Amino acid sequence: MNAGLTNSFTIIPPAIPSAGVYFFTTDSGVKYEVRFGRRKDNILHATIVFGVINDEYEGEEYVETNRGEVYRVMATLVKVIHMFMAEHTKVMTYEFTGTAKEGEPDEGATARINLYKRYLPVIFPSSEGWTFKFQGSNAVVTKKDKI
Repeated sequence: MNAGLTNSFTIIPPAIPSAGVYFFTTDSGVKYEVRFGRRKDNILHATIVFGVINDEYEGEEYVETNRGEVYRVMATLVKVIHMFMAEHTKVMTYEFTGTAKEGEPDEGATARINLYKRYLPVIFPSSEGWTFKFQGSNAVVTKKDKI
């Protein structure tokens, strides 16, 4: 899987390196935004949200584009997360939600969370102390304390 990570799209990082909003555009013209939010009760817990921001999708950021670019989109997401992690080395928890596609039940593991499961070990290697917990359409990745 790592071989595909070199084939990512060009990333537009935030103007301020410590900020948490990144952009990229695919070859077919689909524009994505990747946002990192912090929990009010724990600033070392980041929530990762990414989706399409093209006007043609009428604000539906979780739309399925079917442009045959999913692997490059995921490779780009991996690079974006690594960029954020390099700027925020103290963050110990990351959370994803695999929002259900249209017509897919909201309960249980969604197709998106199953896709994320394949990439999480690439982003967060267990050899570096990262662990994964999945509950329905949520994935929480936590780094073990080095005590």
